[in-house]
Amino acid sequence: MTRHDPELARKAGAKLFCDLTQSWSDVGGGVRTYLLHKRRHILESTPHSHLMIIPGQRDEVVEEERAITVTVASPHVPGSPHYRLMLRNRAVRSALEKFRPDLIECQDAYNLPWAAIGYRRRHPDTALIAAYMTDFPTVYVERPFSKVIGKPLASLCGRLCYAYCGTLYRRFDAMFCLSENGGAAKLKSLGIERVDVVPLGVEVGEFGPDRRDAKLRGKLGLSDEQPLIIYVGRLDGEKKPDVVVDAFRRLPEGLGARLVLLGEGPLRADIAALGDERIVMPGYVNNRAELARWLASADIYASGMADETFGVSIVEAQASGLPVVGVAGGAMIDRVTQTTGRLGPVGDAEAMAANILAVLCSDRGAMAVAARAQALQFGWDSSMEALFGRVYPAAFERRRQQQLALAGAAVVAA
Repeated sequence: MTRHDPELARKAGAKLFCDLTQSWSDVGGGVRTYLLHKRRHILESTPHSHLMIIPGQRDEVVEEERAITVTVASPHVPGSPHYRLMLRNRAVRSALEKFRPDLIECQDAYNLPWAAIGYRRRHPDTALIAAYMTDFPTVYVERPFSKVIGKPLASLCGRLCYAYCGTLYRRFDAMFCLSENGGAAKLKSLGIERVDVVPLGVEVGEFGPDRRDAKLRGKLGLSDEQPLIIYVGRLDGEKKPDVVVDAFRRLPEGLGARLVLLGEGPLRADIAALGDERIVMPGYVNNRAELARWLASADIYASGMADETFGVSIVEAQASGLPVVGVAGGAMIDRVTQTTGRLGPVGDAEAMAANILAVLCSDRGAMAVAARAQALQFGWDSSMEALFGRVYPAAFERRRQQQLALAGAAVVAA
């Protein structure tokens, strides 16, 4: 095992890139997938090193040549068995001081960015990047609060959170969102400069219509004429699988349709309690080949999630040749057009049911071709090229210019 030497690395022209996040799950998730692909890119395609500071069950530091992982013992997020709250900023600052990264990217907007900002005060050459992975003012404030305190007050709370975003992100050298409607447009409207769009990558080669499995459909009691609708994701209030279930149950029984929900979450028990034998819940599928088989064996992908910042599951479904029926909100607006599916109002199960019927009555073959063609543009190579070829260099240059300006001001003052 080779330990990381910051000074030796800098002399060789290499940099240490750090990702600081609490959005880490050992069983999957968009941020975890993104960070692992970034690490692979750094190790295989650059001379640089990678530091990840993530939450976990216990404190641990693992150094493997140019890959360093610092785990900070953190409690579970209430109601979420797979995610943890990383609240120990002192441990985070200690890790940053030990390894001294040249660039820190933060995928959260809570306490961790302030730990990075504090570190930069002591090490002003450090570039700071913000990644807008979750539209938290809407997802975690405005929508849930509206059920408790009403829409006017909830809207006010949401605006306060967006104002906080402006205060926070203006301190960073660069930031990026995953789609225009999944965050970039909103942040630009707040007057935040230097907002780039860097879509996540998707392993589209793992998915395709050729994975369709007649035996799998047969086990569900489906003929070729009977439609299979599929949803992939957490079964919780944020992802809105209940809207998909409601829409499905509004379809004419004569269709002989089935609904598959791939995932786990607190709404599973409520859905099971409906006693609808047409709804199948196989649980969480962590095998990519199995997921590809399920998607390709379906006929329509449905989602009620209004606040996607990118929509990995949407792109994977499209790569599988599925039309998408969703809602006109967040990144879904960027991902679904009239040629690849239908979008309806947020939370409107009746409209979703009508859109499912409209897709079933349309040229699904043409939609499948268009959907797959759109999905093929989202490769990890293009994501990494945008990140390392555009966003990171711009952040380093801005940091350099600011340091020169401060040095010039100091000379004038002297």
